Amino acid sequence: MWKLLKNAWRVDEVRKKLIFTFLMLIVIRIGSIIPIPGVNAYYFDMLFANIGGLDGFGWFNAMTGGSFSQLSVFALSISPYITSSIIMQLLTIAVPALEELQKDGETGRKKIAEYTRYLTIGLALIESAAMAIGFGGSGFLYDYNAGSVIICVITMTAGTAILMWIGEQITDKGIGNGISMVLLFNILSSIPQDLSNIYYTFVYGKSVPVIAIAIIVTLAAIVALIVYTIVLNDATRNIPVQYSRKMQGRRMVGGQSSSIPLKVNTAGVIPVIFASSIMSMPVVVGSFLGVDSTSTAGRILSILSSNNWCDPSDLFPTIGLLIYIVLVVLFAYFYTSITFNPLEIANNMKKNGGFIPGVRPGKPTSDYLNHILNYVIFIGAVALLIACVTPIILTGVTGMGHLSFTGTSLIIIVSVIVETIKAVESQLLVRNYKGFLND
Repeated sequence: MWKLLKNAWRVDEVRKKLIFTFLMLIVIRIGSIIPIPGVNAYYFDMLFANIGGLDGFGWFNAMTGGSFSQLSVFALSISPYITSSIIMQLLTIAVPALEELQKDGETGRKKIAEYTRYLTIGLALIESAAMAIGFGGSGFLYDYNAGSVIICVITMTAGTAILMWIGEQITDKGIGNGISMVLLFNILSSIPQDLSNIYYTFVYGKSVPVIAIAIIVTLAAIVALIVYTIVLNDATRNIPVQYSRKMQGRRMVGGQSSSIPLKVNTAGVIPVIFASSIMSMPVVVGSFLGVDSTSTAGRILSILSSNNWCDPSDLFPTIGLLIYIVLVVLFAYFYTSITFNPLEIANNMKKNGGFIPGVRPGKPTSDYLNHILNYVIFIGAVALLIACVTPIILTGVTGMGHLSFTGTSLIIIVSVIVETIKAVESQLLVRNYKGFLND
């Protein structure tokens, strides 16, 4: 990797793109410390402490790079854009007009991107208004009135729009996917706080032998989780495809072999995002209504926060872990079923003279792909749960407290880094091709 960066830095065009990307990320961090006018910056610190961490908000805070808890102008970060992208992807499958638009080449994709931007602004307005109105009267705003609410809503919405614009600029003038880079940088910015939590839990005030063992075990666990995530991200199930030979003019063409690569983790982190969002909704509503964490309702809500799971002194909230596991598996099947159509693939293969060895074209091929897909989804969901649940169990058993660097964050980090490395390699490859053609 270092060799790749060294080679990229030597190329003037690629170096400019790297510098541009870096400068844009600095702008993001500056915006992450500028407070929203009229808000109480310590409000969410007190709220997290009173309601056991608000797990959904905790993970959301990691995605925003701490901007959410600091109530900066980038408090919503790019989460509305991610949500709108998922919604548009689902609508593209459900709405025939959008499906046709997606198939309409570059023009259609630009139109869908435009709709995604509009939806992002709409979601940002709704989320910021919900925060300002829902929490405003309980200390979120110093002066709870129409003017302060409007200023808060406009500021947070504008912050999301600016981040969306920066992400698009990075995609056009920088390296890699801009939105992914913004998300990666936000998550990485939360790691120092996580390292501080690990230090005070396992190292501070301990004897030298205990410190040595703690450091070795912690590093081994982190490395093992990183390696596991990399393997999970790259793992595929290849389905062999053979194309029949056909006469074209005076010669036979075709007959080549190919394969359909099915990613083991077909849905990525989408099932985890959906499951976390659904489980956090009742907690957020409870915070709006001022539910006491010691009451019966608060006790029930405590099972929905992963910060309370796997605590040896109180195993009742761990029931929520079982709910979480079921939701992740269900959403893995749901999301994959609407984004991967075995019947359409089987029909396309049949039109192009392709077939799976030992399987008849048409419906038998569709049934075969569906069977393989169900098997792969289950294996991928279990593998995804291992990556996501392991840090939760470790933090619960050790009493480390909330960590931003979870299995979900790690999967995002690995995916974006691999994607960025490939983008740099492609930039260097294009330059080599240009040099070869010029020579």
